[in-house]
Amino acid sequence: MTAGAGVLSGCENVRHKNTMANVVVVGGGFGGATAAKTLRSLAADLNITLIEPKADYITCPGSNWLFAGLTSLPQLTVDYLALKQRHGIRLVTDSVKSIDRDRRRLRLTSGQDLAYDRLILSPGIAFQWDAISGYTAAMANVFPHAWQAGTQTTLLVRQLQAMPAGGVVLIVAPPDPYRCPPGPYERASMMAYWLKQHNPRAKIIILDPKRGFSKQALFEAGWRQHFRYGTADSLIEWHSLADNPITQLDAQTHTVISDFGDRFRGDVLNIIPAQTAATLASEASLTDKSGWCPVNPQTSQSLFDPYIHVIGDAAHFAPIPKSAFAANSEAKACAIAVYSLLNEQTASTANWLNICYSLITPEHGISVAGIYELDGEHAVAAVREAGGVSQVGSPELPILEADYARSAYQSLVNNSFR
Repeated sequence: MTAGAGVLSGCENVRHKNTMANVVVVGGGFGGATAAKTLRSLAADLNITLIEPKADYITCPGSNWLFAGLTSLPQLTVDYLALKQRHGIRLVTDSVKSIDRDRRRLRLTSGQDLAYDRLILSPGIAFQWDAISGYTAAMANVFPHAWQAGTQTTLLVRQLQAMPAGGVVLIVAPPDPYRCPPGPYERASMMAYWLKQHNPRAKIIILDPKRGFSKQALFEAGWRQHFRYGTADSLIEWHSLADNPITQLDAQTHTVISDFGDRFRGDVLNIIPAQTAATLASEASLTDKSGWCPVNPQTSQSLFDPYIHVIGDAAHFAPIPKSAFAANSEAKACAIAVYSLLNEQTASTANWLNICYSLITPEHGISVAGIYELDGEHAVAAVREAGGVSQVGSPELPILEADYARSAYQSLVNNSFR
């Protein structure tokens, strides 16, 4: 049972003590939107404010499909009208400048101050711009990371489509942990699908600081089936640089350089930087030396502030991966915990679910699923013999998984935002 599924109905008889409290949610992605929506389902009279600087949200899930021409930015764009009109959540289109933890107040960029009794942070990620010398936030407008969907993604799509015949795409993958572990490899698949039709002599080279990656066996089997992986004329090459990572960009020559001085040149460079929790979290002293926010997983409370709950990519919930589905699951457990704390009740024991689908071609999908539970007071563990990856051997299953991928995306959007 996932947090927020069977657990929600058990809260109907909880004694209401403090449901007029102010709960502020910062960040309108899958985590923040789900937390606000779930809280409203638990308490009709709770004061819930969602702070998000964008009026519309472009989902990172599904954005890799742009490279294969399977979707568009409008199809990936959701708004907050349902949260506001159907669920009665106050929406503030602004960003948080600072958090005054002692006074439990937020200072917004507009100058407005907001008080909170409980604060739920789902601020997402920040990039470590100093991880690769020469690769800066400004340089990302030339060599896009496309790890935040929108203009970065469309820029990279245009570069791919304008690449000369027989050109080379370099994808510099990030080190663990980072948002969406299978993302770089689904991106390579979608690019290869487009190149196979329009630029078949081209090549995608993945330079990876890791020794392996999520769903590797499934990806590589799909690449062998569709893109001649492992042969001299393969559309995709994967290289582990675990002992020799990329450390420098020579922008003038479109070249990345490894720690040992090896040079790799590409016509299109997709550099995905190392990541940490969003700057807001670090400036509020909610991160540890890892760069992420440690939490009590039972309640999502920060280990540095019991009145602040952190969910989504910014939080440390390992081994739960940093994914939209995981953020949705974490948000439901968090909302139940916040509701219980406001009512001076013991929260139901939290558990979580993550399912991640990836497309190799429009008709070949793969997936990984995991179920997670508490392991002691401050740890999470995967439930043994639960979840797993796609089975192999059936020619129909990849087609079904591709359909499931599209359905799962739409279901997740509806569950989080509508």
